[in-house]
Amino acid sequence: MPTNESLLLIAAGVFVAFLLLRFVINRRSRADREGRGGGQLAAPGAEPPVTEAAAQPEVEHVAAEDVARREAERLAAEEAARREAERLAAEEAARREAERLAAEEAARRKAERLVAEEAARREAERLAAEEAARREAERLAAEEAARRKAERLAAEEAARRETERLAAEEAARRASERQAAAEAARLDAERKAVEEALRLEEEERLVVEAAILRETERQAAEEAQRQALAAASRAAAEKVKTPEETVVMVADDSKVVRIKTGRLLSAHQYQVRMAEDGLDAARQIGSSLPDVLITDVDMPGMGGFELTHQVRGDPRSAHVPIIMVTSDSEQLRDQAVAAGVNVILGKPYPEEQLIAHIQRLMSGRAGG
Repeated sequence: MPTNESLLLIAAGVFVAFLLLRFVINRRSRADREGRGGGQLAAPGAEPPVTEAAAQPEVEHVAAEDVARREAERLAAEEAARREAERLAAEEAARREAERLAAEEAARRKAERLVAEEAARREAERLAAEEAARREAERLAAEEAARRKAERLAAEEAARRETERLAAEEAARRASERQAAAEAARLDAERKAVEEALRLEEEERLVVEAAILRETERQAAEEAQRQALAAASRAAAEKVKTPEETVVMVADDSKVVRIKTGRLLSAHQYQVRMAEDGLDAARQIGSSLPDVLITDVDMPGMGGFELTHQVRGDPRSAHVPIIMVTSDSEQLRDQAVAAGVNVILGKPYPEEQLIAHIQRLMSGRAGG
């Protein structure tokens, strides 16, 4: 759209053009008049020139026409200028109207945008409020559900405890009744038992007296048998045996020691029996008595001291001489003597010493 300054410039240009047009028209009219009124002589036979008085009306007429023409031209120019001005004014008005309408449209659109934004904001606030209300409702509902669940669980727990209490009371009552019945039955049974015990006591006394008599007779017989066996064992022990008749048992968990000791005894014509440990030695002694027992102290299952106690505790083997071989001979001497060991040899020992002890033990001159 043209601005106010451009419209003013256009109007000024139109006015200047109008002035130039009038100037050109006036020049042409003046030239025409001068050409028609020049002082030329009339040709022969021509009409006589018109006089100034006769030409005056014509001049006035021409001048009037020129004035009328000029006025008409002026009016036409003014009309053209007016129309141009009206056109420019209309265009300016149209421009301003368009600008106004554009401004109104922009304002309307801005207002609509603001209204839409406000509506959107309010809708967002409404939705946010609804969401907050929904969440609050859900929270309250959850709290209410939790409260009801807690109340239900508490009620169930209280009912369970009440049921357990009633059941415990009922069980206690029944137990008390059973206990009372059991107590009455116990008292009755005790009474009957006392009566029966008194009766059986008399019978048992008679049976015990008879059993004591039989047991006394059995023990006397066993004692006589043991004394006979001991006498036979002592008689056999008192008999001096040759090395070929002498049985020597070697009880040691070390195979190397057993073999070495067995070779030494065999070299001196003794009969050798081997036992891998104390249990094996006790089992063999129970089946057949050796004449001499050589035992180690530390053996799995049954050690040397336990084997010694078992041999000395049996009347059949109590007389068997025992030689104990240990690396702690000094520390164990008192304990060995108390257990019934005849000879203690410390490791290592001279082979001749072992043979000499066996010979002394078998000849009845055993030393401690």
